[in-house]
Amino acid sequence: MSYRTKQKPLVAVTQMCTTIDKAANMRQVEQLIEMAKAQSAEFVFLPECCDFVGENRKQTLELSEPLTGPTMEQYQALAKKHDVWLSLGGLHESILDQYERKTDKIHNAHVILNNRGELVAVYRKLHLFDVDTPEFTFQESKVVSGGQRLIAPFETPIGKLALQICYDMRFPETSKAHWEVLLRSRAIETQCFVLAAAQVGHHNNKRQSWGHALIVDPWGKILADLGEKKLDVATVEIDLDSVEPIRSRMPCFKHRRDDLYSLAAYGEGTTEPQQDYMFADNCIKKETIFFESPHSYAFTNICCVVEGHVLVSTKRVVPRLKDLNTAEISDLFTVTCRIQRMLENFYKTSASTVNVQDGPLAGQTVPHVHFHVMPRRLGDFEHNDQVYRMLDATASKKVERTIEERIKEAQSYREALRTMKQ
Repeated sequence: MSYRTKQKPLVAVTQMCTTIDKAANMRQVEQLIEMAKAQSAEFVFLPECCDFVGENRKQTLELSEPLTGPTMEQYQALAKKHDVWLSLGGLHESILDQYERKTDKIHNAHVILNNRGELVAVYRKLHLFDVDTPEFTFQESKVVSGGQRLIAPFETPIGKLALQICYDMRFPETSKAHWEVLLRSRAIETQCFVLAAAQVGHHNNKRQSWGHALIVDPWGKILADLGEKKLDVATVEIDLDSVEPIRSRMPCFKHRRDDLYSLAAYGEGTTEPQQDYMFADNCIKKETIFFESPHSYAFTNICCVVEGHVLVSTKRVVPRLKDLNTAEISDLFTVTCRIQRMLENFYKTSASTVNVQDGPLAGQTVPHVHFHVMPRRLGDFEHNDQVYRMLDATASKKVERTIEERIKEAQSYREALRTMKQ
């Protein structure tokens, strides 16, 4: 789905100084949105910690909220009221236990809201800043739990957007020295626009930020720099037509060795495949495919050994694991684990048989790499290893299912994947 309405959409990066006063911080946020909207911006980027900056671990945990809390509701109301998309550059997201109680850790969550106030994407910071030197000590992992996955770029009114929470933004010892060069480097090496909102000034007696919210073009040119202004916005037209000429002059991505390394967000994909795929000589209809990633797809099985028995295969038709390149291997294993997690949650079980028959002598009957994922239950076989005998087509008494049954099952799995917490 494309949200793009203009070839040169106007974006705004913001700069502010938050404290422990969440109400005052929210007033700053609304003022910044109003300033950006007055200049006709359709996407406003707010900095990390736009909700608050705590003075200690205890205070940070107490002030944190889940993404369903009242602070998020206020952000959603502002997005809807001003008809603007919002990037919330890093919120203190409470991690709740099974009884909906706060735990002793939080996530640092970068959240995107659309102009209807709906949550579009959440990226939870992966890399935590732990350092101990004679000059400086900081242990982010004492309060923050690292995220567990990348998220693939997604469509917005300003083109596809990828999210990060800058490793250096929160720490003045490094951000003051390296902020600009890091952002320009990311723009140059990815050949993308980079937009970075910033905090500025003294948040409390312990913490200071240095400002310089930036917008950088794919050639590394700084299009906007807010310097050390206390509360301000900078707006720039994102010229999407300028990207392709830069990539043509410097065709780095055409020369990448994806057989050895890859930029892919392994395991990321869609629950709404748009085409059929070949499984060796067999055509797998898209209606039976419930997940698709850059290199793999998961589909419902014709003959099931146990309820929930599905297959995960590669898009490229190759017979053996050893024939896959590095990107395909990483993607296939990541997708398989994701599907396993979904099935165990769906069928309320805690174990699975995950099997690959790699070559005819290993029992492979379809000459195309694929994993069997089978959720297991207590007593589903008299002897546990019977599951492997049942996979042997000559020994099993499996009954082929109708296409209608497989489509219905795929629809259930799509919904389960969409609602599954990553």
